[in-house]
Amino acid sequence: MIKMLETKPTIGISLRIVSASGYNEKRDALSQDWTKFFEKLEVNPLLIPNTLKDISSFLDDMKVQGLILSGGDSINDDIDRDETEEKILNYSIKKKIPLVGVCRGMQAINKFFGGEVETLENSDHVGNTHPVSLNKKFLSLLQTKNLQVNSFHHNIIKQKNLGQNLEAFAIANDNTVEGFYHSELPIVGVMWHPERTQNHENKLLIRNVFFHKN
Repeated sequence: MIKMLETKPTIGISLRIVSASGYNEKRDALSQDWTKFFEKLEVNPLLIPNTLKDISSFLDDMKVQGLILSGGDSINDDIDRDETEEKILNYSIKKKIPLVGVCRGMQAINKFFGGEVETLENSDHVGNTHPVSLNKKFLSLLQTKNLQVNSFHHNIIKQKNLGQNLEAFAIANDNTVEGFYHSELPIVGVMWHPERTQNHENKLLIRNVFFHKN
């Protein structure tokens, strides 16, 4: 009897859009940090192009078990990416597939559910590692009271500006929201970049979103 090989779960991830130097064209791109992180998470990455007309059929065919809205750039920088990530969110909700939003992705989730994003006039959240306060649920999960996270964003989300059914679980010292989850759907957003700090806590957090069974 031939033994069937076990396949790793497939996690789809959105891509930023960049200009190619010396070429009059746009290209989809993803930091190599992500593919290294996927390997540590023991999952297969599925890169989701920004030009697909039927994303639902594509994700169905690929049998994705989780989705990530990646970081980089801001909402409204490119309409193709904005529309693609909105379709990914709708697919996640319809199929009840877990989804994680990272930095820009977290902001996109907040906007999708009717929340607001503000832009800082200073650089307090750029290039700084800082602690966040966790609520009881995530304290139990991550087993640490002193979670340090990286920070590369000018845009912030205040608690008063959270979208419908989004609840904060990580708060920075300036009371801005660094992490939230949806109260009814398997959706989590973090303002930091777990792929850039591939430590135990970040691996545990991402794996829990995708593979935790209630």
